[in-house]
Amino acid sequence: MKFLILAQDLRLSGTSEGIVSRSFLGKLRQIYPEAIIDVVYLKQYDSQDELHLLPVDSIETHVLNLKIPFITKWLNKIYWRIFHVSLKEEYIHNVYSSKISKVDYKKYDHIFIRSAGLEHEIILGCHNLPILKNAIVNFHDPYPLFWYPGSRTKLTNLEMFRMKKMEEVVSQAKTCCSSAHYMSNDLQFLYDAHKKFYTLPHQYVKDVFNLSDTNEVRSKQKKVTISYHGSLMFGRNVEVLLDAYKSLIEENLNFKENTEFVLRMKGDGVNAIKAKFSNDSNIIILDTLNFSNSSNEQINIADINIILENGPIYCNILVGKAAFLAATCKPVLTLSPERSELRNVILDEKYIAGHSNKEEIKNKLEYLINNRLISNKLVYPFGDYFSDDNFKTSLNKILNNS
Repeated sequence: MKFLILAQDLRLSGTSEGIVSRSFLGKLRQIYPEAIIDVVYLKQYDSQDELHLLPVDSIETHVLNLKIPFITKWLNKIYWRIFHVSLKEEYIHNVYSSKISKVDYKKYDHIFIRSAGLEHEIILGCHNLPILKNAIVNFHDPYPLFWYPGSRTKLTNLEMFRMKKMEEVVSQAKTCCSSAHYMSNDLQFLYDAHKKFYTLPHQYVKDVFNLSDTNEVRSKQKKVTISYHGSLMFGRNVEVLLDAYKSLIEENLNFKENTEFVLRMKGDGVNAIKAKFSNDSNIIILDTLNFSNSSNEQINIADINIILENGPIYCNILVGKAAFLAATCKPVLTLSPERSELRNVILDEKYIAGHSNKEEIKNKLEYLINNRLISNKLVYPFGDYFSDDNFKTSLNKILNNS
């Protein structure tokens, strides 16, 4: 069996898609050890990605020049207002298209095209190319941004034309998939109710990463360390979580003396959060780390890890860190809206709390802290959702029906 993977992001750090795409390649090799796996890597700038760690047969790398010509920028100021199409976006898509059109894809049994970020350039760069009729298109996020739950993007004619172009890509593709059931259902309805979108959850494979850098790992200061690493965006609510924790340590001297909450965050509102909790010595807000240091903190230092799902009403994505945190076998508290992907994955209620429900968050956190003060036993909040067997079943369902 021969696989071709078109990847937009295989970076080691700073991106969830880089983590999950690398892990996809690692898991694909585990499931099909005798297969030929070739990769065409179209990246936006030069980076040190340690591609030798990936268990593939070949990687063809291209660093794309996406600098938009001045004349295109100038014309676009008028053009998009009249025709509701961005010349800048079309220029970028054409750069991708020029590389993808040269790929010899006909010798492969299965082709995956994996998007990255919010712009989905590699997918849109395949528009009207013959490779699409043989390809499985993998959506990392909803597109366009207006349809991303938690986004503040307005519905404009420009967004509608983006949707129209993606609808044409979907209709030309062999099949499509995403990492979450809700997202697959939403995209199937949005783009083509007659073409099934499959679900292939994110994975984590430690062998495709170099986790030797531990220079910036913060040492444990208290018996129980609660940890959140991530971004504040799309309605993720860290403030109510910290309010709940602050209430616990004010009411319970044992918690104050024996617990700490370490957060490494970026995004909107971080400075305001820092200011609000600046006088709380148990709450430590630090800069984000590279993936190696961050992983080591969450694996070796943290006792309870935190997931913030998008909100406040609906989250149709599978957060990239879920598969990684499942591999740590440590307690996880997830703050989720009423309808969310992880509510269908985490079946044990003690590991999940309402997105903005302070009392529920407080009660769940109190329970997990009390347990962790007396026991470090392995736990499995995600069950077998990220197991090899589940991945193989989901993958084969896509391969056998595409």
